[in-house]
Amino acid sequence: MTTQKKPPCYPTRRWFLLGLFSLAGAALLWRAVDLQVLNKEFYRHHGDARALRVVEIPAHRGEILDRHGEPLAISTPVASVWAVPGQLLQQRQRLPTLAAALDLDAAALVEMLQARAGRKFVYLKRHLTPDRADEVAALGLQGVHVRGEYKRYYPAGEVAAHLIGFTDIDDQGQEGIELAYEHWLQGRPGSKRVLKDRIGRVVQDIESIAKPVAGRALVLGMDRRIQYLAYRALKAAMLQHKAASATLVMLDVDSGEIVAMAAQPSYNPNNRKGLRGHRYRNRAVTDVFEPGSTLKPFTVMAALLSGLYAGDSLIDTQPGSFRIGGHTVVDISNYGLLDIAGVLKKSSNVGASKVALALGPERIWDLFTGVGFGRPTGSGYPGEAAGLLSDYQYWSEVDLAWMAFGYGIAVTTLQLAQAYAVIASGGIARPVSLQKVEGEVVGSRVLPEAQVLEVRAMMEGVVQEGGGGQRAAIKGYKVAGKTGTVHKAAHGAYADDRYVSVFAGMAPATAPRLVLVVAIDEPSGAQYFGGQVAAPVFSQVMEGALRLLNIAPDDLPSLTHQPVLAGQPPPALPEYSPGT
Repeated sequence: MTTQKKPPCYPTRRWFLLGLFSLAGAALLWRAVDLQVLNKEFYRHHGDARALRVVEIPAHRGEILDRHGEPLAISTPVASVWAVPGQLLQQRQRLPTLAAALDLDAAALVEMLQARAGRKFVYLKRHLTPDRADEVAALGLQGVHVRGEYKRYYPAGEVAAHLIGFTDIDDQGQEGIELAYEHWLQGRPGSKRVLKDRIGRVVQDIESIAKPVAGRALVLGMDRRIQYLAYRALKAAMLQHKAASATLVMLDVDSGEIVAMAAQPSYNPNNRKGLRGHRYRNRAVTDVFEPGSTLKPFTVMAALLSGLYAGDSLIDTQPGSFRIGGHTVVDISNYGLLDIAGVLKKSSNVGASKVALALGPERIWDLFTGVGFGRPTGSGYPGEAAGLLSDYQYWSEVDLAWMAFGYGIAVTTLQLAQAYAVIASGGIARPVSLQKVEGEVVGSRVLPEAQVLEVRAMMEGVVQEGGGGQRAAIKGYKVAGKTGTVHKAAHGAYADDRYVSVFAGMAPATAPRLVLVVAIDEPSGAQYFGGQVAAPVFSQVMEGALRLLNIAPDDLPSLTHQPVLAGQPPPALPEYSPGT
């Protein structure tokens, strides 16, 4: 009988292995205590660094309001979707779903991502509604992120487009008041620390670092009601006369505020797809033209100030033309002997030229510069032109003669309105203001009141029977103004068939509150005189503005009803005899 051997026993090895596992367990226990108790802040910081992010909080851009608080530009919340192309391309099978959610072509989306695969940031879609952006975020795609923004909206649309301007897709002012007051309207973004998950979605707001500061609201002197009247009348006139463009500026005489400013053709700032840059230009401020006969009131003013002429001084305009320096100054008719008021009423080029030649260039230049010609108005509008008024030392006799009736000098519509506001205010020059003005604007006296009132009374005759601006008349109100019909320069000479038709005036003439200048560029067809084309626009817009602002009539007798004579035809209208 064999005895069974006992298995070998290795107590030393067993204790060694047992001790080894005990040490490993102790080490793991110590490491757990180290991570969870002793050094937990260090590792928590590193963990947070991979999940916590500082994000920007967009700031609300300031509103633009009209003088009555009606909104002209407001900001609405939107969201933009951006992505990390490399991460998104790893989920290629889900790209068609993303493209459908963004209204994008799937193939185009893949091509765009592949072309930018090395980038860490690329916009997929800008300015989505918050609801649409939430739908995209709900897809849970890694590398796709949503960012809150603001989009500018313009309730008045193209009615005030040239004055207000617009912002770009990043909410930065690009044109008009949006650009001029960028520092005023733009807010200061804030920031906050948030917790994001592994695919970049915000799951928790941790803390606010800096609160966003909204931009300041800007209140303009513009009246949206009057602006609409101006836009409608100007557009109708441009279409009726098939003109190339048209501009209009209305100023408040007492404050210098721009009550209305319109230009045609206009554009819709809420949808600028397919439009070219020249449509954005505010022609009332940036484009210059020779003002023609609308400058004659200032020539007459210089004559009265010189002491060489009085209101009843006579100027011989026979035979309706005269030669100077190889050039001929022409009237449309032979007006014979005219007093100073008659030179304005009949718009005599011959009379104005003879007056200017008698005065000399320095007197004319002093008055023109005194009312603001040759320099910007100081409105602060971007791209404002200074016009053109050369130094009188370089004027020849021909230059002086032509300058007297508005050739050889270039102005903007806004400049001409500012100059007429000096006459309307009794000789006080006030700065032009885009903003609403609070309190009294003192201004500075640049012309003596007595002569200004005398010229203003003469300008009333232009709108009365026998004057070239009869179509600018407003029932119940006295109007003072002047027509202008200017040949345009082309190819080194003045064209016979291209004109700028202008009317500049003020009302109520007894104590003017508003000044309005209308300029129609290149009207085509049979009518092209300023009294035919621009004066009716003046009448329509000014009449509406006077009534909207509740300005009392100053010509009550014209409102009385005339008896109706049964069976008798009305008298024929007088033959139209406009100025040049």
